[in-house]
Amino acid sequence: MEKWYLMTIVVLIGLTVRWTVSLNSYSGAGKPPMFGDYEAQRHWQEITFNLPVKQWYFNSSDNNLQYWGLDYPPLTAYHSLLCAYVAKFINPDWIALHTSRGYESQAHKLFMRTTVLIADLLIYIPAVVLYCCCLKDISTKKKIANALCILLYPGLILIDYGHFQYNSVSLGFALWGVLGVSCDWDLLGSLAFCLAINYKQMELYHSLPFFCFLLGKCFKKGLRGKGFVLLVKLACTVVASFVLCWLPFFTEREQTLQVLRRLFPVDRGLFEDKVANIWCSFNVFLKIRDILPRHIQLIMSFCFTFLSLLPACIKLILQPSSKGFKFTLVSCALSFFLFSFQVHEKSILLVSLPVCLVLSEIPFMSTWFLLVSTFSLLPLLLKDELLMPSVVTTMAFFLACVTSFSIFEKTSEEELQLKSFSISVRKYLPCFTFLSRMIQYLFLISVITMVLLTLMTVTLDPPQKLPDLFSVLVCFVSCLNFLFFLVYFNIIIMWDSKSGRNQKKIS
Repeated sequence: MEKWYLMTIVVLIGLTVRWTVSLNSYSGAGKPPMFGDYEAQRHWQEITFNLPVKQWYFNSSDNNLQYWGLDYPPLTAYHSLLCAYVAKFINPDWIALHTSRGYESQAHKLFMRTTVLIADLLIYIPAVVLYCCCLKDISTKKKIANALCILLYPGLILIDYGHFQYNSVSLGFALWGVLGVSCDWDLLGSLAFCLAINYKQMELYHSLPFFCFLLGKCFKKGLRGKGFVLLVKLACTVVASFVLCWLPFFTEREQTLQVLRRLFPVDRGLFEDKVANIWCSFNVFLKIRDILPRHIQLIMSFCFTFLSLLPACIKLILQPSSKGFKFTLVSCALSFFLFSFQVHEKSILLVSLPVCLVLSEIPFMSTWFLLVSTFSLLPLLLKDELLMPSVVTTMAFFLACVTSFSIFEKTSEEELQLKSFSISVRKYLPCFTFLSRMIQYLFLISVITMVLLTLMTVTLDPPQKLPDLFSVLVCFVSCLNFLFFLVYFNIIIMWDSKSGRNQKKIS
């Protein structure tokens, strides 16, 4: 009883922080003609409510795709339609065709912020609470602390409640999927993950670990017996869920193709804005987007992405385990973020979710990564005037992690899950005894660099000839950190010979 009482307090703290952040500015506030993501979400409500389904993804006089055209899968559109019905009941002017463009008022802001909070309460927060309650081999106190730290993760709060998006919906469905397949509720887990993909196509970042984990389970059960039956059931679940979500768009071939063109806009280029991945960082030295043809960029990004995630995926198929699954989710999502085509800065949230899931296993490294992921969003957050909420939420999250997990005491090779790797290296280099100390120094350098860059960005004016200097530096420093984490997580995966033992499993 006491556990649930304390968990309720944790949820209330998470909700209070979210609502406090939502009182601040949002993306594109008072900045015509395009405004920002807040207007995009409102506009999708306008379009889905006033136009027939067949016109949602097509350019027309009533649906100018250049003005925040719908570019997410059907579940996002259905969610927008549901919100639109509520908006129509409260104030029809909010979704009036054409005349509602750029609509801004305190009442509408309250409505939009509330829709995010409700989605969080219904999908994401229950999944976090249940996940933490189901963790094995840790005390009730640690479970509650784990939930608090995940709910205080600043990146998601600042993007959904500051900038304004509904990332908690797709991430929440993905987390329900993780819970399902980790608890051997494979069909329910597959259904939940299909809903995640059909809400935001970026959930494809997590698709290969789900596929490999479930395929590994089928192999383990035997493809001539129970494994084959499970494989057929999984295939039917995936096909049925996609058919149901896409049914209105399967009536005509051109309709389906147009939705796909909107979901995967190759013409937008290799990356957008200042994103902390390889291509944006490398573009500073060599203008890849200008030098290489578009199809070569596509092939190049595909090859780098595929090769970087292949070892972890093969390991997961051969040795399926809950621990390996979670770490492979991190590794694959990070590979997609660093190397894939058309990456947004907000896509780092897709890496942050699985990192949150291993927070209790490697608290020091997880906390470090989540701090860097929030820092990588700095240019976007400053554009939305969210500096103060960013600083406050980041400090609150960091203090929660330090006090809950004593992260600075969890830096031994064993706590970092690098003991097997170190032993392997010491067979050839007996003097290799400084790995733990080196990682502590790297953490210190990383944090100092992030603090200094933040102060410089806020207080100094960049040179006239280099107006994006600080934004580029933020992306470059973040990218270097992410490359280090990619190596680190892959080392954990590849050197984990006892993936079925000595782990905090989900039951």
